[in-house]
Amino acid sequence: MQEASDGNIHVIRHGEVFVITLRGEVDHDDAPTFQQAWDAADRAMLPTTAVDLSQLVFGDSLLLSALLKAKHRHEADGRDLILVGPLQPAVHRLLDISGTIEYFTIADTGPAPNS
Repeated sequence: MQEASDGNIHVIRHGEVFVITLRGEVDHDDAPTFQQAWDAADRAMLPTTAVDLSQLVFGDSLLLSALLKAKHRHEADGRDLILVGPLQPAVHRLLDISGTIEYFTIADTGPAPNS
């Protein structure tokens, strides 16, 4: 099981699922670390990437853009991208107001514990 953590962005592999966990707030200051997490998911090329947003209280356009790009890449590769909730109010609002919430598969719980 590979694991890496940098502040509020944590990545781990659970079997055939690559999990990216976001905690606290993610904004443009986190762009390099967030990109590293996406790059690791793309290199792993596992059938499923789960993005755990249950502990994320704020995300801006960086988050939205990254999720949309990742969804597109995953679809092109025949892989699944799942958002894990429950979504905090600000994150739900970001996806709802942008009209993208229906674009994603959102699960209430993750594929495996993050600890």
